[in-house]
Amino acid sequence: MADRAKPDRIPDPQDSLIVLSGCGTSGRLAFFITSGFNRELRRLNQGAICLYIIAGGDRALFSSQEAPEDDPILGSLSLRKVSEGKKRVLFIGISCGLSAPFVAGQLDVCLQHPDVYTPVLIGFNPAHQARKEPIPGCTFTFHSVVERMQELSKMQKAFLINPALGPEAISGSSRMKGGSATKILLEVVFSAAHAANSSRTPILYKYRMKSYKQALDVTYSQAEGIAALMEAAGHSLQCGRRVCYLGWGSLGLLGLIDASECKPTFGADYEDIRGFVSGGYKELGNKEGDLNLMGCEFGITHDDFLNSVLPCLTDKDMVLLLYSHSGNQWELSTKLLLNAVSTGAHIFKGKVYQNYMIDLQVTNSKLYHRATRLLQTLSGRSESQCEEALLKAIYQVDKLTEDMMTCHLKTHTDAAGKGEKVVPLALVCLLTGCSVKEAKSLLERKAIIREAVEECLLKYTSSKGLKETRESEDKKLREAGSLMM
Repeated sequence: MADRAKPDRIPDPQDSLIVLSGCGTSGRLAFFITSGFNRELRRLNQGAICLYIIAGGDRALFSSQEAPEDDPILGSLSLRKVSEGKKRVLFIGISCGLSAPFVAGQLDVCLQHPDVYTPVLIGFNPAHQARKEPIPGCTFTFHSVVERMQELSKMQKAFLINPALGPEAISGSSRMKGGSATKILLEVVFSAAHAANSSRTPILYKYRMKSYKQALDVTYSQAEGIAALMEAAGHSLQCGRRVCYLGWGSLGLLGLIDASECKPTFGADYEDIRGFVSGGYKELGNKEGDLNLMGCEFGITHDDFLNSVLPCLTDKDMVLLLYSHSGNQWELSTKLLLNAVSTGAHIFKGKVYQNYMIDLQVTNSKLYHRATRLLQTLSGRSESQCEEALLKAIYQVDKLTEDMMTCHLKTHTDAAGKGEKVVPLALVCLLTGCSVKEAKSLLERKAIIREAVEECLLKYTSSKGLKETRESEDKKLREAGSLMM
């Protein structure tokens, strides 16, 4: 990114629009950034110009809604709806792995209508690693969309921002490095553009990055305290208790976001880690308003905490209070802290095996393929063997029917969403050769999934070693017998 750029006046909101869109963590950060930017514009008596789109709608802000990520038509329709009647739309699609069909569908709309849309794609993989798998019902893949954008970027009619961040600490968990980088990139671009628009001076980026560097330095200087906090949160989860984030303002929203990501990432229950924010939905200002009627997990106010959670707390629960000075650097520090606490707590609970999310929920095509690759890595078996084991675990059978093997991928992910411990079950079956029922019984004996998997593998290794020893001894006896004859 250049250090200086000519300012481009923020357009009239009556004719123009900035739309941020993403799935899961990316969609939540789209909401977070647009809310903060619009709030600042209103403070300056300017019209709000930003809108967010998240796959699955507002309920996806606080709960796992992974399936809509696979729907490019839903993505394109949602973009057309919010931009109807606008003459100029800057669309920013966020897909950390350059893979979400929902975002690909939106980018395709932009590329088909260059007179209205200027597309921007933010991700953190090299362009050649964009997802190449066919998207059902579409003539394009995410990779082909990226290639079209690369061509248009030469004429500055499209923009691809994809710094390679390297692997995440927990493989596949883009909520950490990918999420933090998304936040930094968008905040720097938005704040710098707004400052340039107001003062009509060139945009300077470098000095804006310094505050984030300071936030990192301050956060990591507290490593010992953060480690102790992680361990305490882990003990709470190990005891079957909970961790609660009780927050105010933007830090409270970050608590909600972090808590909502634990269920799909670690196969956690929504009660394990929950967030609450002062002012609730009024403070958030989300499009669909109060979602309380959708269920208990959408109770996010301090009153909800006081009425439904506080009376049940014991000394084994943890409550974190989230408040500080306003400012992007404090938000980043809080995000890093919360990511560390929730990830560390689930590691202590045994939800991570060899730095992999062993109990991830297989609820969309991305997670289905990720689960298959994970099984390949941990078992050393072929892709076809791993996919077969995964399907057996999903459908809880030892023999797959023709219908099971040939049905649409969405049928598999819908079925997987209703099951538990699908990936650990498949892994145990792969490595031990036991039936699904036997594997399920083995896993149920241990509350901690990592320990259950390790115990199964230890027994498998021991029995395999014993078998090999016996075979070796039998061979020696046969050889000795032949020599005596």
